[in-house]
Amino acid sequence: MEIYIDNRQDKVEISEEISEIIQKVVNEVLSFENKSLDCEVSVSFVDNQEIKELNREYRGVDKDTDVLSFPMEDEFFTEGPILLGDIIISMEKALEQSEDFGHSLYREIAYLTAHSMFHLLGYDHMEDEEKSIMREKEKQIMKRLKIFKDNKGD
Repeated sequence: MEIYIDNRQDKVEISEEISEIIQKVVNEVLSFENKSLDCEVSVSFVDNQEIKELNREYRGVDKDTDVLSFPMEDEFFTEGPILLGDIIISMEKALEQSEDFGHSLYREIAYLTAHSMFHLLGYDHMEDEEKSIMREKEKQIMKRLKIFKDNKGD
């Protein structure tokens, strides 16, 4: 499994523990879904301005958001690792949400990564039933990693 991390912001420090939790979450989601670990995922950290621009360009929504997922839908690759897609996380928004929800940035990044991984694997939350399924899967990942509101999974 290859995870490529691209930090394109300077508002929030990307600690080693944040990089490590992304690796753990990606691995856990793939294992939970019985998917191959022979894959590649790109994770980019951006600020609110950049994610707002991406949200406007790709989704037609002119506001910032916490995370965007871009599944790789190209089936031409028949050899080598499976290219799952890109995860874009606004570190400013993640920090703000962690403070609003009363938990750590570590937990927020773990949750956003799990959420995005399920999008990369084809899940969505447009309908209530889909949303319920996706939320339950996200909860299971957090539980399996022992990451709860008040701790960092230590």
